[in-house]
Amino acid sequence: MTRRRWIADEVSGRRAALTGTHADHLIRVLRVRVGQEFDVGAGSSVYRARVAAIADQRVEFELEEEVVASSVAQITLVLAIIKFDRMEWAIEKCTEIGVSRFIPCIAARTDTHLAHAAVKRVERWRRIAREASEQSRRISPPEIADPAKLKDVVALSRGTRIFLSESEQIITLLAALQTQGKEQELFLVVGPEGGWTDNEEKLFRDCGWISASLGPTILRAETAAIVASAIATQVQ
Repeated sequence: MTRRRWIADEVSGRRAALTGTHADHLIRVLRVRVGQEFDVGAGSSVYRARVAAIADQRVEFELEEEVVASSVAQITLVLAIIKFDRMEWAIEKCTEIGVSRFIPCIAARTDTHLAHAAVKRVERWRRIAREASEQSRRISPPEIADPAKLKDVVALSRGTRIFLSESEQIITLLAALQTQGKEQELFLVVGPEGGWTDNEEKLFRDCGWISASLGPTILRAETAAIVASAIATQVQ
């Protein structure tokens, strides 16, 4: 039987622990008992672990042998901030697919209220990503950066840099990825509801970003993020 996986909040030597509401779910919902075994992600490794102690909002594990765990492709998804329910859904699903880092982005067509409120949502997004990582048996959750302005994203100069564009008529995302080196980190940018402005598209191109399409149909931003992430993980 496959052991359920948890990602530790604390690690010290051969001990690890879940704390707070993270531990509460294991204690109150799953009714964990001392001696039960789970897989526990601790740093860059995953271990078979045995529950050693249970306290209020704390479950401690004794780490035993290391287990083989699949690696995650180096994909940074820059996602323009959209309505929060859809943003959360995109983060959850793209985490399950294998995105290693998220950068929430403020674009010209990002709703002003959402842009202001996004800073307070980051911790919630990180919690969603951690839960999705445990569900999908990742070693560790993806990094979720604080919201960034588009001009700061465009200034990124390393790795393969691709932005999705509804105006792109020739280059598909798959074709763009296949022409790039697989060992490079990938930065993949998905625009807001309503798409990029002409000035934003020009800014990307002037800074050397590759424009790519997901096909002739117009997808919602969260759908585009998931489709693009799935394609990228198969190629990287």
